[in-house]
Amino acid sequence: MLNNFDNDKMVDRYHKLMKEILDEKLYRHSLGVAEAAASLAEHYEIDVQKAFFAGIVHDYGKHYSSSELIKKAEELDISLDRFTLQEDRLLHAPIGAALLKKELQVTDSEVLRAVTYHTTGRSGMSSLEKMIYLADYIEKGRDFSGVEKIRELAYVNFDQALLEAVEFAIKAVLERKLLLHPRSVAFRNWLLFMLREHNLG
Repeated sequence: MLNNFDNDKMVDRYHKLMKEILDEKLYRHSLGVAEAAASLAEHYEIDVQKAFFAGIVHDYGKHYSSSELIKKAEELDISLDRFTLQEDRLLHAPIGAALLKKELQVTDSEVLRAVTYHTTGRSGMSSLEKMIYLADYIEKGRDFSGVEKIRELAYVNFDQALLEAVEFAIKAVLERKLLLHPRSVAFRNWLLFMLREHNLG
């Protein structure tokens, strides 16, 4: 069971497993997220190995097709909200976290939450959860307009960078006329409240 991150060999074993399981493009993205998360973790003095690990496994669910994920959810009796059921792009995060626990014996609750919420965010995210969410947007393979600004801001004002990222994500969803998960709105508002309170303080 992976419930601590003091063992380099153990983290390396899971890294190699992801390289074998994921296709080349998804592996490169996952490695980019892991490296970005580790860099942020070092900068903000949280567990670097744990951040790298969460990053490398965050898209484990994408190893499966949407139909396979739905079947897995039924087998595991995972309750999915109607937004996730209507938007295939959201399935891999919560189901992937459950599969990491069942299939790969990942037991760290914070890692599992980081995987669960890396697409939508949520109000009250932990530092690791926020780090994986942000690393997913700023990893070196991303080249959307404005990404450099967010990358730089990530090391200066972490929550402001997160706000920029979630607002970019919300705009992209709206432009594509997709369903917007309420957790993303709650995440955006939570960040905004925190930033306003900080500025007032």
